Amino acid sequence: MKKGILVASGLVVAALGTYLIVGNIQKEGADKLGTTDIKQLVHDFSAGKATGQSASINSSQLIVNGDNTQPITYDLPDNEFFVSIAPYVDQTHPCATHSLTGCQGEIKNGEFNVTVHDSEGNVIMENAAMKSQPNGFIDLWLPRDKTYRISVNHEGKAAETEFSTYEKNDTCITTMQLG
Repeated sequence: MKKGILVASGLVVAALGTYLIVGNIQKEGADKLGTTDIKQLVHDFSAGKATGQSASINSSQLIVNGDNTQPITYDLPDNEFFVSIAPYVDQTHPCATHSLTGCQGEIKNGEFNVTVHDSEGNVIMENAAMKSQPNGFIDLWLPRDKTYRISVNHEGKAAETEFSTYEKNDTCITTMQLG
């Protein structure tokens, strides 16, 4: 009986130690990944160049799930907010937290002209030529804690909307119907 309890206790200690070591390695990896690398990793997922079982991005973190592993989280830059926009003509889907590996927009690799102003009227980008990713989304990194108005033009059709980059705001905009 004592031997069984000792073996079970040893297994629990080993499992706990492994969990803590792996968690620390993941945290160290996230700490070493700089802002540029985070943006590149997000871009690679959007473009289909990075693989993972799933990757999603909320207002503060990129969360990557691999096969049979604990999720790895990466903190986003303190001063920048990620938002992904999928303008559409006919088909869209409801979304709030963008899935870099699951969300699919209607217009893949499309050419767009994008204008973004903040609520104070400052021009963030004016008629910028942008191409949507293979997933049909246009990815933007914008200053945090502001409200923006965005207009998107594609093949003579346009859409505009307002969104914000405050903590807990949505990172996926799929409501811009081109008309």
